[in-house]
Amino acid sequence: MRARRWITALLAAATVTAGLVGCSAEQGEQRCTNTDGIIECAPEDRSTVPEVTGELLEGTSYDLASTRGQVVVVNFWGSWCNPCRAEADDLENTYQATKDSGVTFLGINVQDDRDKAIAFEESFKVTYPSLFDPASRLALRFDIAPNSIPATFILDRQGRIATVIRMAVTEERILPAVQKVAAEQAALAGPG
Repeated sequence: MRARRWITALLAAATVTAGLVGCSAEQGEQRCTNTDGIIECAPEDRSTVPEVTGELLEGTSYDLASTRGQVVVVNFWGSWCNPCRAEADDLENTYQATKDSGVTFLGINVQDDRDKAIAFEESFKVTYPSLFDPASRLALRFDIAPNSIPATFILDRQGRIATVIRMAVTEERILPAVQKVAAEQAALAGPG
C-alpha cells in the first residue's frame, strides 16, 4: 500500500514536471530549469493557472483572479503534514518580507478538518488567507496528489505559473525565488 502511494506521488510529480519543463526549440535552449527541486520557467513558457475559487477557512469567499497584477505564492498544506509544519514559519516570514512589494500569499488546505486547519494557522501565526479544500479539488487542478504536499507555486503578475517547488521550503530558498518573480515587473517597465 505504501509503495502504491509512493508511485502515485511520483507519477503525479512527473506529469506536472513534464508539463512545466517543456523545451523551446529556439536555439535548443531549455526554457524551464530544475535546480535543486525548484522549477523555474521563462515568462514566455509559463502556463496559466487554473481557476481558483472557494471558501476561506474563516468562511468568506475567495477568487484568485482578484489578485491579478500581484505576484501570488500558493502553498498547498495540511495540518497533518509534518513537512508543512516545518515550512510554516518560513512561509510566514517570506510573506512578511515581501507583502509590501506587490506579493501576496494564499494557502490551500487539503484533506483536513476545518477546526484542525484553523488551529494550525493559529499555532504557527499564519496571517495570509487559506482556502479550505477538504476534497482536494483545487489540488487536483494543479496536478497535485493530496499525499504529495507540501507544494508551492509562485504565480507572476499575469497569473501564470513561474515557479514550482515540490517539497517543504525554507525562507533561504523561497525568498529569492519570490523576489525574482516580483522584480520582473520592474524589469519589463524599464527605467522611469
